[in-house]
Amino acid sequence: MAFESLSERLQNAIGKLRKKGKVSEADVREMMREVRLALLEADVNFTVVKDFVKKVRDRAVGAEVLDSLSPAQQVIKIVNDELTKTMGEAAAPLNKAPHIPTIIMMVGLQGAGKTTTAGKLANYLMKTQKARPLMIAADVYRPAAVDQLKTIGQQLDVPVFDMGTDHDPVDIVKQGMVQADLQKNDYVIIDTAGRLQIDDKLMTELANIENEVHPTEILLTVDAMTGQAATEVAEGFNKRLNITGVVLTKLDGDTRGGAALSIREVTGKPIKFTGQGEKLDQLDVFYPDRMANRILGMGDMLSLIEKAQTDYDEKQAQEMADKIKENSFDFNDFLDQMDQIQNMGPIDEIMKMIPGMANNPAMKNMNIQPKDLDHIKAIVYSMTPQERENPDLLNASRKRRLAGGSGRPVQEVNRVIKQFDTSKKMMQQMSKGNMSGMEQMLGNGVQGRLGKMAMHSMARKQKKRKKKRLKNAKRFKS
Repeated sequence: MAFESLSERLQNAIGKLRKKGKVSEADVREMMREVRLALLEADVNFTVVKDFVKKVRDRAVGAEVLDSLSPAQQVIKIVNDELTKTMGEAAAPLNKAPHIPTIIMMVGLQGAGKTTTAGKLANYLMKTQKARPLMIAADVYRPAAVDQLKTIGQQLDVPVFDMGTDHDPVDIVKQGMVQADLQKNDYVIIDTAGRLQIDDKLMTELANIENEVHPTEILLTVDAMTGQAATEVAEGFNKRLNITGVVLTKLDGDTRGGAALSIREVTGKPIKFTGQGEKLDQLDVFYPDRMANRILGMGDMLSLIEKAQTDYDEKQAQEMADKIKENSFDFNDFLDQMDQIQNMGPIDEIMKMIPGMANNPAMKNMNIQPKDLDHIKAIVYSMTPQERENPDLLNASRKRRLAGGSGRPVQEVNRVIKQFDTSKKMMQQMSKGNMSGMEQMLGNGVQGRLGKMAMHSMARKQKKRKKKRLKNAKRFKS
């Protein structure tokens, strides 16, 4: 998980304040000591840590407590505000040229993920703006860089201009721009060369390309897992080029968070996108406020809703809703739902976007692996078509056959069937309009379903606890 270790340390530090009715200066000092250590361990730039701690301490000690908040909540709000400011306050949109094409130049060190990010960006522009991008292969040094970009272009159905590896990169870009003008492409994405470290030859070449085409955007691609080194790379490129923004790659592997929390403060350049994973649709706009919420365990419902709206098939969702109303939801539909939700990303990550779930003790040990979902699918695929359509046929002997066919224990088969029955009942309740105001606010369809499922689960647990208390009370009286 991105920022996992930093998130855990910060949540532990501020969690102690939640239990206090009043917050003293000593409490704030103790918390800030923990916060400072958490940030330094996360490889955040020392100057950034020092400024952050000072700002939070000054505001927390002298802050007037809002009527609607407890002192502890007010301190947590201050930490959240300052985290957001450190990372840039608001999302920074892509700059757009007054006339086509908008030229985006990708720069960065070798291995940071520049070429893949160029493809992800082309895919993002096509999906969000119905754009017609052209990619230019100007990395003539890295073996197979041109072939890699051409392969990505074929996957996305995006044209790639290349002249092989025997020409000067500046000439390649000039000729590519001629083609973009002829084809009326509205975006041009230039994939440039990188090095293992910043050197004069690399920077001179990049400066020559910049002077030749005057790009609207120069996006620096940096590996989030390199921590403070990413900040140093950003400073080095920013001194020689007019960097307009940063793309943080490999954020899914960055448990510390040093790069995300340092780059904006040190360079003054906004983080515009983050990349997680190798798939070409795994590029997200960077929202500092949402990231701060997630780091502090407050969830990120807006990103969850956007992800659901992007990845979920509305037509299929409507068909599913009709089946639920008709009480004809079966194991074939169950498989379809699993596929749709899997497309949104790892289940445990999705659940942590729901407010309140990140701090839920059950979530600490939640570790849903792709193989767990594969086991469920194996059980369902072992069913006959009749069994999938009519789960009531699944008696004890059939369950034993499913266990043998899927290579899973009978207990696990029973568990999957029980999960199916529970999901079906919950969805039928939702379809009848049996939702609270909070559930309705989360929205209909899949964008609200995960939140609703979580709330239904918590409500059932509360109901069970209440029943148990009443039962114990009766027993005590008798």
